[in-house]
Amino acid sequence: MRAPWRSAGRSAYNRRRGGFALNIVFHYDAGPRLLGRLEELAADGLEVTAVSAADDLRFAELMAEAEVLWHVLRPLSAADIAAAPSLKLIQKIGIGVDTIDLDAAKARDIAVCNMPGTNSAAVAEHTLLLMLATLRRLSQFDRDTRAGRGWGWPPSRQDALGELGGRTVGLVGYGAIPRLLGPILRAMGAQVIYTALQPSGKAVGHWRELDKLLAEADVVSLHVPLTKETRGMIDAAALAKMKPGAVLINTARGELVDEAALAVALTEGDLRGAGLDVHAHEPVADDNPLLVLDNVVVTPHVAWLTEETLARSLEVAVDNCRRLMAGTALVNRVV
Repeated sequence: MRAPWRSAGRSAYNRRRGGFALNIVFHYDAGPRLLGRLEELAADGLEVTAVSAADDLRFAELMAEAEVLWHVLRPLSAADIAAAPSLKLIQKIGIGVDTIDLDAAKARDIAVCNMPGTNSAAVAEHTLLLMLATLRRLSQFDRDTRAGRGWGWPPSRQDALGELGGRTVGLVGYGAIPRLLGPILRAMGAQVIYTALQPSGKAVGHWRELDKLLAEADVVSLHVPLTKETRGMIDAAALAKMKPGAVLINTARGELVDEAALAVALTEGDLRGAGLDVHAHEPVADDNPLLVLDNVVVTPHVAWLTEETLARSLEVAVDNCRRLMAGTALVNRVV
């Protein structure tokens, strides 16, 4: 008997285990503990193979037989999808699906699902971390201390150090992450304002139009998806509207920001600093001018990455795979 989610021309029998197994590719360089958890899933009929996002050759080999892809960050092109004739489900590990060619998936009737909320706590904490690290020049002090210069830093640096308490934080977007951040920021003594398509009666803080938020906030934090409308929204004109001495934080998508304009604002303008977990091109290029600036704190798109996030994500991904095998409705389907 053929499993209901199998194509007619493909054998569904896994000889090694004597039963049906779903062939899953996890496009992620999984650590030892996570690999152990993936191996345990075989008992439930889920054969998961993890492959590094940097290994395009191995990825192509695996996708030739894959029925499900657990997708993280490396962009998934129409060519990738075309080379996976058995693919039935693309499960995003996270929220943003802008790295997936959705039109190509739709044309093949391949389901695309995401998992809103699984990484919200981690991203909220990392956003707060970048705010504090930027205001306190943490990366500079860390580097200086390791080099034996921790007690010999220039006195002029003290003029750049500040606290969140007493400052106004502007949240651009008001989804799950800002909803977690708002009460924390207020508890730390910060004033909270936000912008969204519409004011929310449940929001912590007061609604502002974007231009007014930029002019009022001491810290501007981005929390919107990458769309045609939001791409490049923080350009030279928007940066010029920001309050002198303000800080920009981005844990959303790198292409929301014009990085060349940001570098100019940080070196020639009145911006105090920036904390960036995401970049317009990833991995970020070695010659990116933002990397050499002392008033910039950078991390490599890891705001979402915690053991807890991976556990929550795995639970959702496994549930959708079981639904696929059973022929029942998938959760959080976007295509």
